[in-house]
This record gives sequence, C-alpha cells and structure tokens, in this order.
Amino acid sequence: VQLVESGGGLVQAGGSLRLSCAASGRTLSGYRMGWFRQAPGKEREFISRITWSIGATYYAHWVKGRFTISRDNAKNTVYLQMNNLKPEDTAIYYCAASTQLSTISSNMGTYDYWGPGTQVTVSS
Repeated sequence: VQLVESGGGLVQAGGSLRLSCAASGRTLSGYRMGWFRQAPGKEREFISRITWSIGATYYAHWVKGRFTISRDNAKNTVYLQMNNLKPEDTAIYYCAASTQLSTISSNMGTYDYWGPGTQVTVSS
C-alpha cells in the first residue's frame, strides 16, 4: 500500500484545512486508517483513526470536535477536516494504514504503512 498526503499549507489561526490521504496498490477494505502529526522537537502523536469497513471513528481526547476523519471508498481516500486551527497545530501530518485491527489504534507501532507527510503551518 502506498499512501500520499496532500492539502497541507499555511493558514491563519481560526482557519480550516482538509487533508487528503490517497492510497494505491490495493483497496483499503480490512484496513484501519490513522492520522498522526509531529511538531518540531516533539514526538509523533495520534489524532484519529477510522476503520475502512464500517467507518468507525476514534479521536484523541485533545481533538475536542475540531477535527473530523472520513473516507471515500470509491476514491480510496481518507480525509481529515481540521477546523478552528491553532498555532499549536503546526506540524507535519501523516496518514497511516494498519491491518492489525485488534490492536490499540493510537499506537504508532501498530501501523504498517505510512505516507511521507504534509506540512501544516498555522500563523497567529
């Protein structure tokens, strides 16, 4: 599975961005898709995940309704809608795919494939 993120960029605080993660190589049926981010000098952290088959979602506690994960089966693409962005959201955002559905979805080590990331910069 190859993953490529897009949609990052520079946005002012309070603005919105929609990130996309396009998958190729095979369909994502049976996979769990996750979004993570890594800010400068910090560890990579979990944002959200969605199970491809039934679309079940889960979010990190700090998301608090600002971000929404979704998928488009026909396009083999996962999205992350980000609203009310804050300067502390500045980071490289990564999508990842996992076949290990019974494992803890917030654990990076349970994801088998990663995209190269897309930069999100939020100015104050």
